[in-house]
This record gives sequence, C-alpha cells and structure tokens, in this order.
Amino acid sequence: MTSYLCAIGTANPPHRIPQPQIATFMAGALQLNDADTRKLRALYRVSGIAQRYSVLPDYGRELGQYDFFPNTPDLEPFPTVGQRMAQYRQHALPLSVQAVRECLRQQPSLSLSGITHLVTVSCTGMYAPGLDIELVAALGLNANVQRTCVNFMGCYAAVNALKLANAFCLADANAQVLIVSTELCTLHFQKSHEDDHLVSNALFGDGAAAAIVLGKPAQQGVSLALEAFHCGLEPDGHQDMAWHINNFGFEMTLSSYVPHLIQRGIRQLTDQLLENLPVELSDIHAFAIHPGGRKILETIEQELGLSAHDNRFAYEVLRDYGNMSSATVLFVLQKLLHSLTPADAGAPVLSFAFGPGLTLEAMLLKAVTAETAALHTTATATATKPVGSLASAPGVL
Repeated sequence: MTSYLCAIGTANPPHRIPQPQIATFMAGALQLNDADTRKLRALYRVSGIAQRYSVLPDYGRELGQYDFFPNTPDLEPFPTVGQRMAQYRQHALPLSVQAVRECLRQQPSLSLSGITHLVTVSCTGMYAPGLDIELVAALGLNANVQRTCVNFMGCYAAVNALKLANAFCLADANAQVLIVSTELCTLHFQKSHEDDHLVSNALFGDGAAAAIVLGKPAQQGVSLALEAFHCGLEPDGHQDMAWHINNFGFEMTLSSYVPHLIQRGIRQLTDQLLENLPVELSDIHAFAIHPGGRKILETIEQELGLSAHDNRFAYEVLRDYGNMSSATVLFVLQKLLHSLTPADAGAPVLSFAFGPGLTLEAMLLKAVTAETAALHTTATATATKPVGSLASAPGVL
C-alpha cells in the first residue's frame, strides 16, 4: 500500500514587506549606529530574500505608526508572550482557512466532508481549545474527525505530519487526511544584538500551507506517492539550533555552525534513506529542500552534487517568502508539484527539512497519476497472484 500527497495550498498575510524595508525597521529598533546599520543591511542583502510576509504591518512602517510594537525609540515596554499569543490566536485561523480553501481549489473533486483526520502543525503559537478545534468549526468538518497536533518541533515538523498522514492512510485505505501548517514567525522578533537573533530576524516570515493525503492518487493531475522517510540526528548541534519560550516571545538559536552540521550529515542521511530502495541519487532530478537559509542550500548542493537549477524551487520560496518554519517545505513541494506533468510519472523526488536538535529529515516521493498508479497496482497483483501449480515452483514467480 502507498499513500499520496494529492494537493497543497498556501496562504500569506496581507503585509508584504521588502527585505530592505525590514532592515530599516530592525536598525531603528536596535538603535544601531551607522557602521552597524551598514553591516545589518549587508546581512539582509546576501540573505537571498527579496520580501517577506507578516501579520504585523509594523515592519514596513516608521516609528510613530506602529500598531503592535510601542511607539517608543527602544520599543519599550517590549511585547510579552501573552501579547504575542493574542496576535497568534487572532490571525492563525483565517490564514489557515485561506490555505485550506486554496488546497481544495487544486483538486475540485475533493471535499471537506470526506476528511477523516486533521493534523495541525505549528511552533510559533499554541492555545487550547486550539487551532485544530477552531478549524473543525470554521471548515464545517465532521465533529468526530480525528485530530492530532504537532507542536514546537520547528522547521521539520511538516515532515512528521506527512509521516502521520502516511500511517493513517496505510492503516485505513479510506482515510482522508488534511494537514494544516501555520507559522507566524514574525511575532517573535527579539530586540537583541546577539548574532543568533540578528540572523533569525533576517530570515523568518509568516505563512500557512495545507495539504491533503489520501490512500489513492487524485483523480486528475499529478500526485506525489510517499515512498520512504528517514530521520537523522546530529547531537553536536543541540545548542546550535534551538527554540525556547521566554518572557518576551519565543527565542531562536541559529548559529553559523548549522550549515557545517548539515554538510557533515546530509550525505549519510541520503544514503540511509535510499539504501534499501531501488533508487540511486543519480536517478533523482527533482528536489524539494527546506530553505533554512541560502548557505544551507549551497552546502547541500556541494555535498550532493546538485546545481542551483536542481534547487530552484527552494530558492524561489526563500526569495519570495523567507523561512516560514514548518510551512516552508510544503511551499517548496507545491511549486514542484505544479511543475510536474503526467509525462513525469515515475520520477523520484527527494525532500529534506531541518530543525532543532539538530534534526535532519528526509523523504523520498514519486510522481504518479491515477492511471499509472492503477497500472502499477494491476501489475503487482498479477505478479503475485498464484497461477495453478506454478505458484509453488521455485524461481518462477
């Protein structure tokens, strides 16, 4: 049996803010001198990001025009966790619903009435009764839909959600799983001169992605069969990528050592994923890599012998949205999925995501259509069906 990623929808808040404009906000908020402002602007220029989205308009405004942050030169009193979570609760639901509606537009034959499982994913906000229950009401899902929440796992969490969806579909061929990943990273701006915070402030944006996983491919277009998963852990990176709840928001640790850790582990991760599969790395020409940052993408290309063109979907998402934590790899997969045609059926797809730990997640997917999946099922059934006395003859089947 196989499960299939059949549709992905994405959504972003209305405030689209160019990267240089965010740099101006940050320089003012941190009260940097001219020399440090130039260094900060250089960091933003080399990030590979042109713009990001936020539920907060303040990042594109000048002092005196802020809605969320205090209109004081040092932003004091700095917003508390409670104030940030109030914003999360206000904005997470409508953004999630928008992503789900977009997901359904990709496959009009699918219906919310058939959803049996709901998996919500987030590391940037939590409350209870939570987003999962609010989505049931807002989308009109069955009250007995099975709900699972994947919280606080960071940028790789959407892969865990896909693992859950895969398990649900393998256990029940009629399962229809809706995944909703919603991250409002910009709520957690830290007014700090530490390098970790300067880098994270330069990378993260807000977005939501919704995906539907079924026990059969979508009736039209191309789906992605979930072929295999593998998780790696680099314990030496325990302190290099972390996520903690403190008094003034969630604080990200993101050291410059992370690309080195990924460089050290990515080849082994890939080999372990593929070692028991009839696929070699050289067979794979489609990639969906979480763009944790430009340097991370370049490091993976060097280690696996990929080109920037192979990695183009990741670069496009990084450029247009920044890093949206767990939702980001679904944005990349959506771009890849939209690029596939029925002629690509059978093509393998390699996907990676990374997060606290340092955790490295890998997935192997395969492009399929309803027709090619049916042919494969028929061929498999024919190959394994006993035929008279030949069924027990050694070496025949």
